[in-house]
Amino acid sequence: MDIPHIPVLYQETLEAFKDINDGYIIDCTTGFAGHSSGLILQNKNIKLICNDQDDEALAFSKNRLKEFENRVTFNKGNFEHVIEKFKDYEIRGVLADIGVSSLQLDKLQRGFGFESETLDMRMDQTKSLDASVVVNNYSQVELEKIFKEYGEVREYKKVASLIVNNRPFHSAKQLAELLSKKMHKGKIHPATLPFQAIRIEVNDELGVLTRLFDSIENANLKNCIVAIISFHSLEDRIVKNYFKKWSKSCICPSEALRCTCGNNHALGKIITKKPITPTKEEIKTNPRSRSSKLRIFKFD
Repeated sequence: MDIPHIPVLYQETLEAFKDINDGYIIDCTTGFAGHSSGLILQNKNIKLICNDQDDEALAFSKNRLKEFENRVTFNKGNFEHVIEKFKDYEIRGVLADIGVSSLQLDKLQRGFGFESETLDMRMDQTKSLDASVVVNNYSQVELEKIFKEYGEVREYKKVASLIVNNRPFHSAKQLAELLSKKMHKGKIHPATLPFQAIRIEVNDELGVLTRLFDSIENANLKNCIVAIISFHSLEDRIVKNYFKKWSKSCICPSEALRCTCGNNHALGKIITKKPITPTKEEIKTNPRSRSSKLRIFKFD
């Protein structure tokens, strides 16, 4: 079987879950089952819930894991809902790799890449909002906002203005070529951060991630490992802040002179004081891993 995706921080992720001997691990973003296939082989007594919103990825993973079908449950849906759906199961692990899969980046008809002849960027292709709607219909002010907040684009006003004055755009390639021609060229392609911003807007990626964390918190998980792989600072900040919140024992207001809350509110502990990042060898063999960060939390 041809595996079209190299999972990032593979060994480090397996290491995070190695001591789980029973119950279920939820892979919120199964993709091509890169991490899932490793977990099912490593943890002989666990069962997996494999979730993804991409039909193509799920079909591939069902085929890849078919010899373990009695240990794997597949679920189609956005990961913001998966914890709520399976909260009555004995959840011992939660994994989310929140990068865009290689399938989505490499398949030109999905509209994520600079060479794509479409302008789509939907992770779930049943959704109505796609990149062409954002690029061709958003006002200049709305575009400025997403480029500033989601792309952290320095020249966000210029990018928004270029788009508004040159639309309609019919392909990602057309948009990438314009930005390449008109924007300052640095270490990365001038379209990289604007494309990131559009993709985040189309898929509500930061909102979905925040709701995943809220659902984990509300599920009152016990003796459970949560491992999150993020790819840019906006996602990593959300992960870091939730882990910090969950590990706080005292929740008194910062201006309080003494603790009156009981100082016993920590839900567990942060396992990774600093995020785990890929080795030089991994970056060499899989350049897309270079910005990945793995953070791990353990609920008591």
